Amino acid sequence: MWVNVSLIAVSVVLLIYWFRYTCLLILSARCSRNYAAMVAEANALRFPEIEQALAHAQSAELAHLDALHLALARDYQLLTCLIRHGAEFRMAGRQLEHRMLVLDFQLMRASYAMSRRLSIRRGHLALQEMVHILYHFADMMGECTASAQ
Repeated sequence: MWVNVSLIAVSVVLLIYWFRYTCLLILSARCSRNYAAMVAEANALRFPEIEQALAHAQSAELAHLDALHLALARDYQLLTCLIRHGAEFRMAGRQLEHRMLVLDFQLMRASYAMSRRLSIRRGHLALQEMVHILYHFADMMGECTASAQ
């Protein structure tokens, strides 16, 4: 009985580790060309300026982080809507990657909500990863647009 429980616990821990490592690996891969800035400018997205604000605000106050969190949630909704409904943004062969990052974004939102009052630093790190996910989505959109032309 205890062997089964410990085996399941170890398997769950390894699955979580694999998921986090894979998401960070996906986010570390960069396109040969940076499309995110163009996509952000064309769609009035704020994640590039939020990245700048996070980089310069080491000891940000909670209200400021909450405002950045809301802006990131808005950008996420807009980007995912554009990806979902845009005809040229069909991600052949990238569905699993996209779904993993969508799940990671939701997990980072939950992580921010739970940790923001306990540790501003942890909330800050969750927001930074959310920004990286949005950069990846914008790069994917830009890459799909460039290849369609």
